[in-house]
Amino acid sequence: MSKLVVRKRATGRDRRRKTVRKKISGTAERPRLSVFRANNGMSCQVIDDVAGVTIASASSLEKGLNGGDKRTKTDTAKLLGETIAKRASEKGVKKVVFDRGGYKYHGRIKALADSARENGLEF
Repeated sequence: MSKLVVRKRATGRDRRRKTVRKKISGTAERPRLSVFRANNGMSCQVIDDVAGVTIASASSLEKGLNGGDKRTKTDTAKLLGETIAKRASEKGVKKVVFDRGGYKYHGRIKALADSARENGLEF
């Protein structure tokens, strides 16, 4: 039986993400705030790339953050920004490097970033 090699074609977001990740890396002093956006939710992590450790994380699918039909996706992103800023500050992180994950800085990504800045994260 022959083994077939299946190549995954890189999407535009994958190419942009690789370009951004060449330039951005999280350290212990300034960890990376990485954002992932899906159709039904968002998640973000504060990552120290040197040690390979996730310092704090938050997801819109967590029990307290998902508002069901009551909230829009943008409102949920704002709440997620507040949550990740609080969790990061509890771990002693004030300054981060923002990794938008290849997404445009617009809409939910912008709402999360602005909310995180208002709640104490510097980037």
